[in-house]
Amino acid sequence: MLKNKLLFTSLVLALSVGASAQKLSIHSIIDSIRHSHPIIKMYDNEIRAMDEAAEGARSWMAPQVSVGQFMTPYNVSLWRRNGDMKGMGSVMLSGEQMLPNKKKLDADERYMKAMSSVEKDKKNASLNELIHDAKQLYYEWIILKKKLIILSENEKILDFMIQNASLRYKNGLEKISAYYKAQAALGEVKNMQYMFENDIHDKQIRLNTLMGRNAMFHFDIEDDYQLNDYANTTFDSTLLYTNRSDLRSLDKEIQLTKLKQETELAALKPQFGIRYDNMIGFGGQPLQYTIMGMVRIPMAKWSSKMNKANMESLKWKAQAIQSKKEMMVNEYSGMAYGMRNELQ
Repeated sequence: MLKNKLLFTSLVLALSVGASAQKLSIHSIIDSIRHSHPIIKMYDNEIRAMDEAAEGARSWMAPQVSVGQFMTPYNVSLWRRNGDMKGMGSVMLSGEQMLPNKKKLDADERYMKAMSSVEKDKKNASLNELIHDAKQLYYEWIILKKKLIILSENEKILDFMIQNASLRYKNGLEKISAYYKAQAALGEVKNMQYMFENDIHDKQIRLNTLMGRNAMFHFDIEDDYQLNDYANTTFDSTLLYTNRSDLRSLDKEIQLTKLKQETELAALKPQFGIRYDNMIGFGGQPLQYTIMGMVRIPMAKWSSKMNKANMESLKWKAQAIQSKKEMMVNEYSGMAYGMRNELQ
């Protein structure tokens, strides 16, 4: 029994050592975020939902079927034939179908298919923010490891100074204050070591969270990194539009408002329909039918107010998004130049 416990303990320790030896590069961390972070899955599901909804963009209105009595007297005796006089009233079967306007169907389809493109760029923008956070934690971890190396070298120097001060004090060549000053400096170094190690543990927990796994999973990072030179880079609107997904998503939103305007305009087009009624007469009356063509006139002044108001609202919404995009470009350009100045 004791032997089995010792074997189990040894196995746990071996697994712990193996887990603690794992080293992750920044590329493997980013790949884990791309595949495991919940917000990426959320956007993927929303994009799939919009694409599925767009499949029904060209649907027709449901047909309408009705049945009932037509021009039937309340006096039931008049329903029956009386000599040469035929009965009155009939049973009517009716069917009605509105025919959709092709331009409206086309506008609805373009609008619904474009909706998911906005979410795709929002997904990329959110992913870039997560990658930015991961890179910041990763490189701060590298800096902390370098600081710990320097503190370890300082600790060795202070240990030597403490030993030297102790020997010199015993030989009457040094005051005791030098010994205690070195001890105090050593304590400060150890305190900084604990702080840096705690900071590393904090970054480890946050990186685990970004990768969508157990926050307490122990791992180390590789110390490789590359410094890029941005001295000759011009951070203009063209560069930012090309590389920032959040700006591209605003462009897609502007395009989406224009497509929505087209759907509102197409809704003002007349819509045609057909209606067929079949009457089965009482008391020997012949079969009769009615066939009618119908047209809805949404462009009438009293029925088009909402569509026109929506189009005007969408026009101003597009201008608001454009102003927001220009504001963000100006802000990002200033931040980029400021960061480059710090690097220089």
